[in-house]
Amino acid sequence: MSKPRAHTGGDGLGDLIGLEYLDTSPEEVRARIAVTDDVRQPAGLVHGGVYAAIAESICSAATWLAVHEDGMAAMGQSNNATFLRPITEGHVNAVARPRHRGRTTWVWDVEITDDRDRIAALIRMTVAVRPV
Repeated sequence: MSKPRAHTGGDGLGDLIGLEYLDTSPEEVRARIAVTDDVRQPAGLVHGGVYAAIAESICSAATWLAVHEDGMAAMGQSNNATFLRPITEGHVNAVARPRHRGRTTWVWDVEITDDRDRIAALIRMTVAVRPV
């Protein structure tokens, strides 16, 4: 499956962290990154900002896919992460599901899990929808 692209330059930060889209549908987006030294903080844990970057990337891209043909753009408006357990190896897996699809905002819930399917973070992502 090809990954969503909001512009011809690729996925920006998503490309830098190695974001891989696994599945995109109107009801769910699945993506992951491999844990490497590039995404770990000095203590060896995946940096919390990486979780936030994954959530913002996949939610903004999925919203854009739904609204761009109507001349609208999608951009992160709010990103609230709660960290529950660290990830130190394997993959950071993300599943995003829309909770609200409004005219000017979409709200998503994102679960971040490790390769053993243990929840590492819960993220509520709000995406602004505006005219291009």
